Amino acid sequence: MYEPLASRLRPRTFGDVVGQSRVVALIKKMIAEDKVVSMILYGPTGTGKTTIAMLVADHFPLNHYKFNASTDSKATLKEIVETTKLYGSILLIIDEIHRMNRDIQDYLLPYVEKGHVIMLGLTTENPYIACNPAIRSRTSIFRLERLNAAEIRHYLENVDLSFYAKSLGIDPDVYDYLSTAANGEIRTAVNMLEMIAIQADKDQRVDLDFAKDVVGKPSVSVDKNGDDYYDILSAFHKSVRGSDVDAALHYLSRLIVAEDLESLLRRISAIVYEDIGLANPGMGPKVAAACDIARHIGFPEAVNALGAITIELCLSPKSNAAHLAVNAALADVRAGKTPKVPSHLINNPTYDDKKKYRYAHDFPGHVAPQQYLPDELKDIVYYKPQIHTKIESAFAEQHEANLRIIRGKHHE
Repeated sequence: MYEPLASRLRPRTFGDVVGQSRVVALIKKMIAEDKVVSMILYGPTGTGKTTIAMLVADHFPLNHYKFNASTDSKATLKEIVETTKLYGSILLIIDEIHRMNRDIQDYLLPYVEKGHVIMLGLTTENPYIACNPAIRSRTSIFRLERLNAAEIRHYLENVDLSFYAKSLGIDPDVYDYLSTAANGEIRTAVNMLEMIAIQADKDQRVDLDFAKDVVGKPSVSVDKNGDDYYDILSAFHKSVRGSDVDAALHYLSRLIVAEDLESLLRRISAIVYEDIGLANPGMGPKVAAACDIARHIGFPEAVNALGAITIELCLSPKSNAAHLAVNAALADVRAGKTPKVPSHLINNPTYDDKKKYRYAHDFPGHVAPQQYLPDELKDIVYYKPQIHTKIESAFAEQHEANLRIIRGKHHE
């Protein structure tokens, strides 16, 4: 039976693991001290979660079992946990731990707490978001990082291809191409190298054109349900905020490949009011129109609308003054600063201290000299204009003039 190259190359020792040196060092120390604790390993696919878990199982003197939280039943788990009566403690590797339902968690957690079950949870999703707090509080959490192209290239160059009984010469730029096309997943890189070895003729010199023809479309990791997808959304947002058009278009393209149009449109709509804001108020309606068009025509045509609005967002002047102002006001309200509304602002004639309301349109400039805030907050300032753009400078002047009338004094 033919064993795939990735399986034959699976690390047999911790020293064979590519990357993840920090996590590997911590786990090796635990094993050396005979003190392995329950943990969750999370990170993108192809970063070595299963490999490291199996190495722990091989090197730590406990019977070990595997359980898939997505497909295996509670009855299966009970059978596994029952073995603790024979062995005292066991090592349990739980794949897709973020999918473990509450009933199974409630059954398992007492055994984890007492040390009868050492749990190794594996997931591609961020456990701080996707996993139940009861699980998180009983584990150490380690993130495995996506490998960089240099690490993958170095590994591929040292792969022994003699199994294929061919004397293959591989051009250096082929390794460059594979290490980039694998998108940080070493298993993907090995699979591509294996396909090249299979397709190549005996004694062939493998050049870049041949490699591209065999590999086809490079790997693009954008699992829209995974942690990596939200990392890309965050990078897109920060690139627009930072006015880097090229970076924003790169991350936009990765999000387009994920084909989750609604999530992308929500993020663009959030950006325009969080980061463009009062520096360019006209961008709000522009973004709304672009989003409507993208939603109406769908992919692939929507990419043009998305690209155009992303470029304009990047090049637009920026202000987060409105974002800061409303969040400062929200913070006060959430902290309980909600004193009584001034009586003249309420349509309630039974108030004993009711004052006459001054109708703003009856006053010059349509601004009336009267107090709108409760007494306890009458001098509070939430909106602090950012005057690096002409339009918000104008807003600042108007705001200052209004405050002089409303509060009857110069606003500091």
